[in-house]
Amino acid sequence: MPSKKSQAREAQPNPPIEQAEGPPAPDPVPPVQLLYCSVCSFPPEYCEFGSSLTRCKEWLKDKHSSLFDKYYSDDALSTKLGTLSMEAQAKLEKDTAKKEAKAEAKADAALKKKLASQVTIKRIERNKRKHVTSIHGLEAFGVDLKKAAKQFSSKFATGSSVTKNLQGQDEIIVQGDVSDEILEMIETEAGVLKGIPADNVEIVEEKKKKGGD
Repeated sequence: MPSKKSQAREAQPNPPIEQAEGPPAPDPVPPVQLLYCSVCSFPPEYCEFGSSLTRCKEWLKDKHSSLFDKYYSDDALSTKLGTLSMEAQAKLEKDTAKKEAKAEAKADAALKKKLASQVTIKRIERNKRKHVTSIHGLEAFGVDLKKAAKQFSSKFATGSSVTKNLQGQDEIIVQGDVSDEILEMIETEAGVLKGIPADNVEIVEEKKKKGGD
């Protein structure tokens, strides 16, 4: 039987364990807000490394005049070019103008090619009761064919897939005669079908050849 002294010791509560205090939690650091040029998508201080500096400077001067003064004012340019020789300055300006002209020519060529491209919607007869619709040329206008096929499948609740035609070119095949509906979707720029001029779209019909023809 335990003695009264041992019982008294057991009855006493254990002293609380002191927690060691650490350093206070640091204040949260807000995210850094960066500005990007809407023309070339570079930060303004790096626009000079792109191919559209003139348009970048026009945008910056219009939207953020203080930053324009910081990077491209006469004083800023004088400071930047102060260590360059006249020959080096002339070469820098010439290279910049040449780069911009090349980029503009490339953009113009791409635009001309795009405007000359044709989207063909073909109604194809499989038999008297069954048709499929093929769409060719959407990729020339920047349309993702897989996304467009998925959009057609959802819109018409039917099969739609990207395949190769006889010329080895990508096209979308949609089950059913939906050529008029697809033309309307293009004209209204539904979903991913944006930026396609209606004048560049043609509907054609391909009938099944009869035996012996």
